[in-house]
Amino acid sequence: MIDSHCHLADEAFAADLEEVVRRARDAGLERVMAILEAGNVKEAQQADRLERLWPDVRFAIGVHPHQAHQFAAEPQRSAVVVREQCLATPSARAVGEIGLDYHYDYSPREVQHEVFRAQIRVALELDRPVVIHTREADEDTIEILQDEGQGRLRGVLHCFTGGDTLRDAGLALGFYISLAGILTFPKAADLRATARGVPLDRLLTETDSPFLAPVPHRGKRNEPALVARVVEALAEMHQTPAGELARRTASNFHSLFRP
Repeated sequence: MIDSHCHLADEAFAADLEEVVRRARDAGLERVMAILEAGNVKEAQQADRLERLWPDVRFAIGVHPHQAHQFAAEPQRSAVVVREQCLATPSARAVGEIGLDYHYDYSPREVQHEVFRAQIRVALELDRPVVIHTREADEDTIEILQDEGQGRLRGVLHCFTGGDTLRDAGLALGFYISLAGILTFPKAADLRATARGVPLDRLLTETDSPFLAPVPHRGKRNEPALVARVVEALAEMHQTPAGELARRTASNFHSLFRP
């Protein structure tokens, strides 16, 4: 199994990172993709610690739309920061998470757009896939991906919570769809129906930990070991043995991120 998106460099794991890694490996995880905020010194330090504990970890580095406002005066500078950190991090495999978030609007939308576009260009320059965050901004997200990607962009729609329209648009771009613990929530019937329409060769699994712990752990801190619950839920939906789904999604991870 692989957790394709987690935040193990977050301070939520600072006190017991060793135990979290041990539980992940004991649960059968081959590796994780840890997301780093570009330019965040504390996260970079914890990432170094994480890599010493688990050499198979891989990283994605980007400016989240919530932090896009930090580059409001010079949006292109976000690209410089991401490029430099990616090149200085041998285990970096992707640019992300990047995208648009209209739910909180922590950053002005026009700034989000410019920072998003700048980072897509870096991903193309470095030949790295992108890890996409989109919330209440699906149309603009897809439009920018189509416009900037020029048919050459690889990536994943992470922590997917959209409907059939977003799913189909992402698949048409050649993107993967990654599901997290929300899939197990009682009120997520619509999401489960949409997830059934994602082909097995385009599925990824994730936790987005420390957030969104799956049932029956909802409300607690999430961690990579619990991706097993996401695998179980998807396996049931696709009427596939859990071991086979874990194998397929791990293979998809390797195809996308070329670890």
